[in-house]
Amino acid sequence: MSDQADPGSPGTSLVDTAELLIRPVQAADLDGLLALEERCFATDRLSRRSFRHWIQADNCAFLVAELRGQLVGYSLILFFRGTILARLYSIAVDPACRGGGIARRLMESGEALAEEGGRVFLRLEVSVDNRAAIRLYESMGYQPFGIFRNYYEDENDALRMQKCIRHVPPVAPDRSIPWLQQNTPFTCGPAALMMAMSGLSKVYQPTVQDELRIWREATTIFMTSGHGGCHPIGLALAAHRRGFSASVWINRDTPPFVDSVRDESKKRVIELVHGDFFDQASAAGIAIEKRDFSDQDLDLAFRDGAIPVILISTYRLDGKKAPHWVTLSGYDDDCLYVHDSDPDPEEQSASGLDSQYLPIARGDFVKMSRFGASQLRTAVILRR
Repeated sequence: MSDQADPGSPGTSLVDTAELLIRPVQAADLDGLLALEERCFATDRLSRRSFRHWIQADNCAFLVAELRGQLVGYSLILFFRGTILARLYSIAVDPACRGGGIARRLMESGEALAEEGGRVFLRLEVSVDNRAAIRLYESMGYQPFGIFRNYYEDENDALRMQKCIRHVPPVAPDRSIPWLQQNTPFTCGPAALMMAMSGLSKVYQPTVQDELRIWREATTIFMTSGHGGCHPIGLALAAHRRGFSASVWINRDTPPFVDSVRDESKKRVIELVHGDFFDQASAAGIAIEKRDFSDQDLDLAFRDGAIPVILISTYRLDGKKAPHWVTLSGYDDDCLYVHDSDPDPEEQSASGLDSQYLPIARGDFVKMSRFGASQLRTAVILRR
């Protein structure tokens, strides 16, 4: 979303901050927020519907700045379930009150709430032309880590910045892995695989057609409802056919997802597909290791040049117990970072910014990477 409101130059004092009140948003603030948005932004405005949604939401820190009974600013920070990442979604300061430290106060209060909520990193986007805002963020310890082209409605670029809001060991440099959004609700496996292949080879060019081909090659055919999920060996075979080396880690002998269907004939189909994948993998020389791997095992594989594609349960992300494939994109002492091909639908820009290098605390990841009653753990380890 937008982070374009000019907060004024740091250090300028035009507002008596002793009279400034920073408080949580209230439903009665809606009209005042809309009026403030009109005064602050020519484009990329939050709508009445958006404001109403975020006022009621519980996965955010929505603060307003009040001066002598008037709303003169707000900040909206989103918290992402299952991760230690927060994102400054929007911040605005009344043009008549800029330069008086209101933006800094809003940022400091929002950071405190994010830290209290267990978040480690706070990210934001700011227009590359907004030098005053960039200076403010730099003075508060934010570091640039990327550019998002044509991000705003006026096609201006956004500078991406990040700050560690509590002490953790330095983040190791992330390997450059392109982020891709899945094109259907059921092709997370192919999208995760394509991200890994793109990260390993500049020659490989992902396409929607290949995403669907990989799904057809790797699907288990049946699941609880709807389209079948991707079998780890099926994904490994698809990568092998495209010139990559792949191995599979799995902690169960039984066919993945077989417990997700009740119909015995469907179970039989899943078992037949499972057996066929094993036979194909044996003929192709694909290693299948029965192991209950750890987060450290994934670190070691990544450090050794591989890119793991990992099955997780989405329960800690969205409250649903669905299998979902993600791509490991980095790690440090506290977190594993993943690329998630299915961005949060609440991210109105649909840019996927919050689905790239998504930090997940190690303890949470261990729980997240077990699926179903059988506690299935599996990963496809891709190499050049």
